[in-house]
Amino acid sequence: MVHLLLEAMSDAIEEISSKDVSFADIRRESQSGNTIIVVNGNLREFKNVSKAGAVARVLVGECWGQASTTLPLSKELYEELLEEALKRARASAKYSRKNIDLSNIPSHVDKVFQKVKEDPTTVPYEEKIGIALELDKGQKIDDRVVNTNAYLMDQKRDYALVNTVGSRLEWDEIRTLSYIMSVAKEGEQTQFNVEIAGGSGGYEIIRKINPEEFSKSCASGAVELLKADKPPSGELTVILDGSMSGLIAHEVCGHASEADEVVKERSFLTGLVGKQIGTDIVTMVDDGTLKQWGGIPFDSEGTPTSRTAIIENGILQGYMHTLETSVMMGVSPTGNGRAQDYNRRIFARMTNTFFDKGDWKDEEIIEDTKDGLYVIKMTSGMEDVVGGGVQASALKGYIIKNGERTKLVRSMTLAGKVLEILKTVDAVGNTLEFDGGTCGKGEEDFIPVSSGGPHLRAKIVVGGG
Repeated sequence: MVHLLLEAMSDAIEEISSKDVSFADIRRESQSGNTIIVVNGNLREFKNVSKAGAVARVLVGECWGQASTTLPLSKELYEELLEEALKRARASAKYSRKNIDLSNIPSHVDKVFQKVKEDPTTVPYEEKIGIALELDKGQKIDDRVVNTNAYLMDQKRDYALVNTVGSRLEWDEIRTLSYIMSVAKEGEQTQFNVEIAGGSGGYEIIRKINPEEFSKSCASGAVELLKADKPPSGELTVILDGSMSGLIAHEVCGHASEADEVVKERSFLTGLVGKQIGTDIVTMVDDGTLKQWGGIPFDSEGTPTSRTAIIENGILQGYMHTLETSVMMGVSPTGNGRAQDYNRRIFARMTNTFFDKGDWKDEEIIEDTKDGLYVIKMTSGMEDVVGGGVQASALKGYIIKNGERTKLVRSMTLAGKVLEILKTVDAVGNTLEFDGGTCGKGEEDFIPVSSGGPHLRAKIVVGGG
């Protein structure tokens, strides 16, 4: 059946190729998976998702036309989608004077199917629910733990793509995730803690978890924070753990390196390629080939994912590209053209974005710090892509005195201009840490991504408490 649908897609593309279009493609995708949520011992949600559809895109001049459907697929329907997309592209092209030529982009013919140890679809529903209940129950270690939450998710996406330059691709993406959150309360003080285990892979990711230890660690962290002090404020020497350095990599450096923002001159990194924007130990990468949550074999345009150096030894190297932005800027596509699904448009998007590791051991950075703040576990972030500002919130941290961790402090926010922060980085750890989640372009178009990095020391403004 898959082979027949791919043939139908190819036949429809051949017909549209004879018309006056710059480029066209068809992408078919299906998604299936389960979500289980347990709150305070009660099964709050058990959802099974199954959906499929196809999208056709046609480029005329510089204007894209796009049409999608969820109807049963056939050669005739693919032809109808392409014709509708062509009409929309031509209507827009009447008001355009430019031309984008994608005829010379590389073509790719391949099948890449992810190998997993345990296919999530083979695990009985009852067993999945049982694991979620166990993860929730294990958080009840203390009367001060007033709210417990457990979330399990598994997802499989299947893709097929053909285009007018000869690409013919099939691939899949499988992800599995466990997320728990404990809330502790004592008097007027309320604190929370989270633990996450997930990535690109099958149910073996869940099997690796010891439910009792995983849940106890989360709940203990929430209880411990009840006694934490307020953080110091002002510009401080800050040691970021991997999740916090990753948050900064993602929120500002990452979004500002998405080339569709650069070509519109809406990024503070516009025109800075070849310029020194950080110390010579700062290297930042987007790498979709890694088997992390944001890893993909191909992007939504059929470009193989790659390791893209954004900053290397403090010098800005380039950006993350779609087919369109790569042609506009005269560079190779990087495999970062991604869409939420068949009903959304393609943007330049991140995959696994992180500061690369350096030479320091994590403990060496702490021991080398006379007076500072060690910041742990990111919670949220905001970016200013135009101005280069960042605001990153952390769950907790420790005061560093004479190379030792002392007082535990709670909930703080780091803020500043990223170009100023990067020019103060003087130590980078040799171990990478990744966090997976979803990222929106603005307030929508959510896709799976990872951020991460090593421990990193810099001067940053701190506030909160």
